Amino acid sequence: MIAPSERAPKRHGLRLPHAGRVRDLLGHPPHEAPIVPKNSISGRALTAVVAIMTFLASLTTGAVLLVLSAASDWQADVSREVTVQVRPVAGQDLEQAVERAVAIARGTPGVTAVRAQTREESARLLEPWLGSGVSLDSLPVPRLVLVQIATDRPPDLAGLRATLASEVPGATLDDHRGFTGRLRAMADTTMMGGLAVLLLVMAATVLSVGFATRGAMATNRTTVEVLHFIGAKDAYVAGQFMRHFLLLGLHGGLIGGGAAIVVFLVLGAAGGRLLGGGAADLATLFGGLSLGIGGYVLLLLQILVIAAVTAFTSRRVVKATLAAVA
Repeated sequence: MIAPSERAPKRHGLRLPHAGRVRDLLGHPPHEAPIVPKNSISGRALTAVVAIMTFLASLTTGAVLLVLSAASDWQADVSREVTVQVRPVAGQDLEQAVERAVAIARGTPGVTAVRAQTREESARLLEPWLGSGVSLDSLPVPRLVLVQIATDRPPDLAGLRATLASEVPGATLDDHRGFTGRLRAMADTTMMGGLAVLLLVMAATVLSVGFATRGAMATNRTTVEVLHFIGAKDAYVAGQFMRHFLLLGLHGGLIGGGAAIVVFLVLGAAGGRLLGGGAADLATLFGGLSLGIGGYVLLLLQILVIAAVTAFTSRRVVKATLAAVA
């Protein structure tokens, strides 16, 4: 009587005696074949599912990275500038009030540059609402003074606001704090939405792999029973399924993730020609559509994570199934 440990397979890999199981038990050389066929219909279907899920996850991750990068750039730009608004006041010369506001701002420590917008620039700001060619002489259009500040030694904005209010009637200081808060809230909302989508994609992948693993075990039930009969342990069988689904998940992940990377590369390199006039607006919003080296590395890591999730899901399903039927 041969001990089970002596009958256990000595070689690694997804191998099993083919049609001649009896010959194998009698000691004849077997014809090796995989436990789960590599090119089965279910395997190809699961590869397609993993590819689609990885593509959607990569697009979501890339979009979130673009929004976060743009929001960070916007906040950095806004934090370097404040705006003084000088409104027309009865009995006061608007041009002199603007010059006085510019002088006060330039004399404030921590201010690096000051520039007052001209009447023409103020009119262009109102063109989207009032249209072009409209005379603004009779309208109380305020003038803006753009103030650049040093981020390492910012000025006393509260003191500057008080000085402007006392010396220039109709002048107010806007530090864009409300706009910065809305930007931060938008970035946080986008990130949370992206994480929710990624969790849904991972959940769908885990469910798909679980169903595929159970189907593969049901299809190859006889094979698994023979392996147990010749002494194979549950860990060995689970390891073979894990290796099979790891390669399958890696294959599908590379297809889906690679397609997403190509999409971002094409948009980053030829976005202007592909999107026409809308490319300028997108560039203004997102600062370009390229993810950068760090973004592409993150997408590659995401492919590996999805492949690992596929493999470990398969292993857990196999071990749970074998324990239930033991």
